[in-house]
Amino acid sequence: MTTDNTAGSPTDSPPHSQVVVLGAGPAGLVLANLLHRDGIDCVVLERADRARLHSRARAGFLAENTVRILDRHGLGDGLRRRGRPHATCEFRTEDGSFRLDYARLARGERHTVYPQQYLVADLLAAFEEAGGKVRFGTEAQRVLDLDGEHPTVEARGPDGEPLRWRARYVAGCDGRHGAARRSLPPGAVVHRHDHGLSWLGLLVEAPPSLDAVGYAVHERGFAGHMARTSDITRYYLECERGTAPEDWDEDRVWHELDLRMRAARHGPLHRGSVVARTVVDLESDVVEPLRHGSLLLAGDAASMPTPSAAKGANLAVLEAELLAAALVDDLAHGDGRALADYSRRCLEHIWRAMEFSHWMVRLLHATPTPSGVPSGFDAGLRRARLEALRTSRAQQDWFAENYVGL
Repeated sequence: MTTDNTAGSPTDSPPHSQVVVLGAGPAGLVLANLLHRDGIDCVVLERADRARLHSRARAGFLAENTVRILDRHGLGDGLRRRGRPHATCEFRTEDGSFRLDYARLARGERHTVYPQQYLVADLLAAFEEAGGKVRFGTEAQRVLDLDGEHPTVEARGPDGEPLRWRARYVAGCDGRHGAARRSLPPGAVVHRHDHGLSWLGLLVEAPPSLDAVGYAVHERGFAGHMARTSDITRYYLECERGTAPEDWDEDRVWHELDLRMRAARHGPLHRGSVVARTVVDLESDVVEPLRHGSLLLAGDAASMPTPSAAKGANLAVLEAELLAAALVDDLAHGDGRALADYSRRCLEHIWRAMEFSHWMVRLLHATPTPSGVPSGFDAGLRRARLEALRTSRAQQDWFAENYVGL
């Protein structure tokens, strides 16, 4: 098949690829790599420029299944060199602290800490070195003719010029606010849940203060500690809905972190400059189904869990592998059975991840009430859950299996 991947203006005959991939995050780039290696012609459209893609900080905890997928397809060299194994989490509460070495529980699996921007850089390099094409600064606007055999993607280029691509399939890997979601037909259902909670996310130029993921449950709100590299640490602070990141200067940040992480009891935190602040509203959503004619969803376009259990990037890689295999079966072998079953298979994993993420939210936070006064009943439940996690091997095994698994 001869393909011209040069962008087409609305007045030209648009270029054609077997698959147009929207978004160059983990889902889009894993999918593009696997399709390209199996001889499926594809092009990736990414709204950010290359520099932004390399610096965009996101999640950093890769489950063992994710590492296996990347290794299986020759995409895991970077994380094997630079990633760090991690298998301990620490809970700090008013009753003291306890640790779980989850690699010694359940199936004995652990995480690999590898910042998402490093993984994206690895995947991008592998794709381009193999001859793959990425259109940076190109934002998809909408996908047309989903029910036909040749859907069209309308986009805008780096200078705002209108562009079009045609394809046999469009893979929507461009997030919850991207063109794929905007193009869903009326029959699509988007299940949404607002947990009524918000986090201030912080990147700090300081080494980790714990050799564990730290979860602090405090009457002033949740605080979290997650290592990223040897000199960068991610912190979270529960904050009021509607908070602006700039409302939190460094003195306020460190005061609240010390207080909620109980530094006076457990030891001081390593301090450094706060280099990034963002506010994350804890919301979850799931699209059903994930296939709409020639449009298929993966990654954050398919579902958005809260960051409470680090499931987003891991779901994205799993879905990309399933989708790549299904598309190859269909396009190279004329077998559409896996593609027809793609949505069902992914949604089984998505809902399991959603359930555990929801459980983690309830474990770590007071449930918002209309009056704003915490419920004593809710506080008692959270304390009982944490005590069961501290003392019950059965509860610890359940936690470990779901914390790392999908």
